Amino acid sequence: MMIKQVLLKDRILTDKERKNLAILEVIRKNGPISRTDISKATELNIVTVSNYVNHYIKKGLVIEGELDESTGGRKPVLVELNPKAGYIVGVGLNMLSVVGVLVDLEINVLKEVKKERVPENSEAVIERMVDLAEEIIQASEIDKSKIAGIGVGVPGIIDERGRTIRWPQSLGDKDVSICLSIKETFERGLNIPTYVENDANAAVLGEKWLGLDREVRHMIYMFSGVGMGILINGEIYRGASGAAGELGIASLKESKEEAFRLAGQLGRWEMDLGMVRIARERLEKGEKSLLSDFTGGHPEKLGFRDLVRAVKEKDPLALRIVEEGGVSLGKKVAFLVNLLNPEIVVIGGGVEDCGAPFLDAVKNSVREWSVEEATSRVNIIPSAFGENAVALGAVGIVAREVFAQS
Repeated sequence: MMIKQVLLKDRILTDKERKNLAILEVIRKNGPISRTDISKATELNIVTVSNYVNHYIKKGLVIEGELDESTGGRKPVLVELNPKAGYIVGVGLNMLSVVGVLVDLEINVLKEVKKERVPENSEAVIERMVDLAEEIIQASEIDKSKIAGIGVGVPGIIDERGRTIRWPQSLGDKDVSICLSIKETFERGLNIPTYVENDANAAVLGEKWLGLDREVRHMIYMFSGVGMGILINGEIYRGASGAAGELGIASLKESKEEAFRLAGQLGRWEMDLGMVRIARERLEKGEKSLLSDFTGGHPEKLGFRDLVRAVKEKDPLALRIVEEGGVSLGKKVAFLVNLLNPEIVVIGGGVEDCGAPFLDAVKNSVREWSVEEATSRVNIIPSAFGENAVALGAVGIVAREVFAQS
């Protein structure tokens, strides 16, 4: 079930593709389900639904199951996706890890591999992602011809023409440009159609398509404090050149001191909102904390996972730092809530691991700084998928292609 190389984001869907997507999404989320209930959910007439479903059955994409209960007359036959009709691989690059998953068409995770991310932005990182995808495919022992596609979620601004990427750096550092074509590198190495998406864009669609109610139309996915995925009217908003969602301004003409000063306002942030840097500074000043024990008295060795661990153990210094980070992020979210008036804001990218103290601070800050009309309608929640959000979001994008082209 190989998908075409023209993807949803690059074209307007035909009427047939829109119907395919609507019907198969309802079957995936609600199956086993009757044709009548599919018709009600999609608002397509029963004859159209039946014709499409019969076509899917002939292709082996959908199977008929047990009869549904009936209040009288003939019992309706239930249909559901055939999960073994095809498989999808997703690879996501996160703050601290690289995650790869292999799923069936019901998005059941059949194989998952997580590895520590090398602390660099380079072409070598892309090659390691290809190796991870190859490892998952081999370990799954699934016929490679049944893999419909690979979804890749990476941070940065993706050049649609060259399929290359530019990684914006924080706090006055020069951006890193990767000239290697990610799409071509995956397809050359694995011979499987590959789709590359910005991490926050992938994550926002994954949260919507795989986790939340299908009626959600307006949503923001905050990828830590450095970027965001924007969903408007149910579709990803990418902007004119695909750069929408990059949070913060930066100039190499300014000093790092100026970059730090701007960070709390318009400037770019570090992936962890600067919380680890602040913790190191306070430890160096002699403040007492479990964090010192975790690092053997060497603040420079402190990492984000140490901070999360200290929060879980209710260390006072760690709690103060993540609460301050939550307040700062909340101000940024409040600005976006006022600007875009979303129904849901998802906090992800890793910072949500700081738990309730952090998330409560974000919510309180948003309530304080945004207009009441916007705040009263918005729901602020942590990512449903954690470290897997980007990989599963990339999977979801490929799955939508499979469904649309069915």
